Amino acid sequence: MASKTGSAPPGISPHRRLLARLRDVMAGSGTAQARLDKIVRLIAAEMVAEVCSCYLIRPGETLELFATVGLNPEAVHRTRLRVGEGLVGAVARSAESMALADARDHPAFAYRPETGEDPYRSFVGVPILRGSKVRGVLTIQNKIRRHYAEEEIETLQTIAMVVAELVAGGEMGGRTELASSDAGAAMPTRIGGTTLNGGLAQGLAVLHRPQVTIREMVADNIDDELERFGEATRTMQSSLDQLVARTRKAGIDEPRDILETFRMFAEDRGWLGRIAEAIRTGLTAEAAIQRVRNDMSARMAHLTDPYIRERLSDFEELANRLLMHLAGRTSAASAEALPDEIVLVARSIGPAELLDYGDGRIKALVLEEGSATSHVAIVARALDIPAVSRCAGVMSQVEPLDPVIVDGDNAQILVRPAEDVQDLFNENQALRARRRREYAELADLPAETRDGLRVSLALNAGLLVDLPHLAETGADGIGLYRTEIPFMVRSAYPDVDAQTDLYARVVAQAGDKPVVFRTLDIGGDKTLPYLGEVEQENPALGWRAVRIGLDRPAMLRQQLRALVRGAAGRPLSIMFPMVAEIGEFDRARSLLDAELDRARAEGRPTPSSLAVGSMVEVPALMWQLPELLRRADFLAVGTNDLLQYLFAADRANPLTAGRYDPLSPPFLSVIDQLVQACRAAGKPLSVCGEAAGRPVEALALIGLGVRALSMAPGSVGRIKAMVRSLEVGPLADYLRMMTGRSASSMRPALLAYARDHGISI
Repeated sequence: MASKTGSAPPGISPHRRLLARLRDVMAGSGTAQARLDKIVRLIAAEMVAEVCSCYLIRPGETLELFATVGLNPEAVHRTRLRVGEGLVGAVARSAESMALADARDHPAFAYRPETGEDPYRSFVGVPILRGSKVRGVLTIQNKIRRHYAEEEIETLQTIAMVVAELVAGGEMGGRTELASSDAGAAMPTRIGGTTLNGGLAQGLAVLHRPQVTIREMVADNIDDELERFGEATRTMQSSLDQLVARTRKAGIDEPRDILETFRMFAEDRGWLGRIAEAIRTGLTAEAAIQRVRNDMSARMAHLTDPYIRERLSDFEELANRLLMHLAGRTSAASAEALPDEIVLVARSIGPAELLDYGDGRIKALVLEEGSATSHVAIVARALDIPAVSRCAGVMSQVEPLDPVIVDGDNAQILVRPAEDVQDLFNENQALRARRRREYAELADLPAETRDGLRVSLALNAGLLVDLPHLAETGADGIGLYRTEIPFMVRSAYPDVDAQTDLYARVVAQAGDKPVVFRTLDIGGDKTLPYLGEVEQENPALGWRAVRIGLDRPAMLRQQLRALVRGAAGRPLSIMFPMVAEIGEFDRARSLLDAELDRARAEGRPTPSSLAVGSMVEVPALMWQLPELLRRADFLAVGTNDLLQYLFAADRANPLTAGRYDPLSPPFLSVIDQLVQACRAAGKPLSVCGEAAGRPVEALALIGLGVRALSMAPGSVGRIKAMVRSLEVGPLADYLRMMTGRSASSMRPALLAYARDHGISI
């Protein structure tokens, strides 16, 4: 490729000429401030602007005028605006460009007399973006009313990218203002977050930094850059194909589904076309990728819809991969020698990037961003990697190869733990290993109390990778199969054949153990792309679960059809989520009956036995229990939702999530009423919420008369150990005696009871 230095040849477009001269300025000598001064003068001359100014973000969300031509030079480093103040502040807040023929007519206009800008009417401002963050604003102004062409705005956006690289070099004065103190950098640190996957692990920190430094912004030869981009795209797609093949060979189903969806995004013509178009404006392939990524990130960063944010993460990962292929690297994992036991630390990471690090080396995952329904969370769970997200500032607090302990169960990480903490971790790991051996010895023994009562212990599942835990734990079956999770890893609604294949595999792998399928529990924080975005003031109380299924009966009927076909003459149990009134259960049941009639008419086998139940999550059902139990074959309590609706406390809100205890007298009273109603009707009752997998809560549930619990695989051993150490008769008497006490929680009393009676918790 030709050299990227030197003057622009004659006959090229003004846009290319400006970029070429800008390249010369960037390659020249002098301080960053001097180069910035040259850049604004160059822009003003080439774009026939009477004013060109550059404002940079300073500490405290303040924009400072750093360079100008046309305004009062004494205003430089003196004029400051808050983000959101004036037109410049509005551009910084929105991260979007603004072009006005008469700036003074805009409601955000703010006059600063010290700048001497009063004669200038027209205005263009573009954000200076690096990553998804606004680093400043670049503006041009003219005295006359001027309608700026789209090409002029795009040119200014491209120049803003170059300025972003200059700013990122840290030479723009005030580096010390932005730097945090290094004192205590090596001190032990505890960082809290949100659990994506439970477990306890330790290892050496590897910081996932897929960013590639872009050294050349302006292209010499557009055709060469387009060829480089095309080659990098083909190489990236080929490497993804190899990754998909590797997971297929390993038999890892859910990560493979996610990767195949991700692979489709790698061929997105709109995204690739925008990059190619940016190259044609005179950018290098790297700069074009960065520009398209910056634009997408800035426009979508304020959105909260989890599906849209997941798509943004997909394109971020693809952009990183393209940049690495252009730099001659295959992935972020290939950039350095890696330790054998990795705690991977990242701002965010995609599923393909996670799998790049290989099998078995990653012991835990720590993220600044990420939700429990994200693709990487699903992959982490499938690979049984402890994972914690929403660890604020973790990338700046962890150094490469720092020792890190990740406690997924308690959503915290310990960075550079002290020696005594390391010793405690090792003791804890030894204790966990001993308990796992003890629990494994219980796998073939029944969950039977000391006074001879059997308690059914089942698993909550949602991925095929969960099914082998049936044999490992000795669980009695799948008490809750979350059918929505396989839907969430796909880019399009799976057809009936795809669903039938999945359900048939679940039933086959479960063997002679029962499986209870919950129909799609989507909505709230679990969105599907094929439903479209639905704005809701309070999604937890909105359009979700069975409400969506009844409003979109074709979708629910297709799932029920697939479940009937997947059972293929074997027993089938189905339950409907978030039923609030009997009419909803009746309508859902009628759709199932229609699918059974369809199967008979087509000569297909129908289930050898059928059980249809309802989740109890909405308190309104408590006043409809007799009628509901005449229709339903069983009930299952979802303690998470029931607790939040009973106390009107959003479980996703950290201010209210832990405010109310499932061992509070009101909640236990609800469980007691359900037990009595189901006992009177002769119908089974199970509990499948998180409370079922915690020993103290499970102790209370069993004491109240619950005889079926469903939980995460990791909880089965400790719950079985608790059951086998328990005598139910005295516990039930104790709970009756404690009924009516004014305590806000029965937890302290139950802990004392367990300790006094030798119950394993």
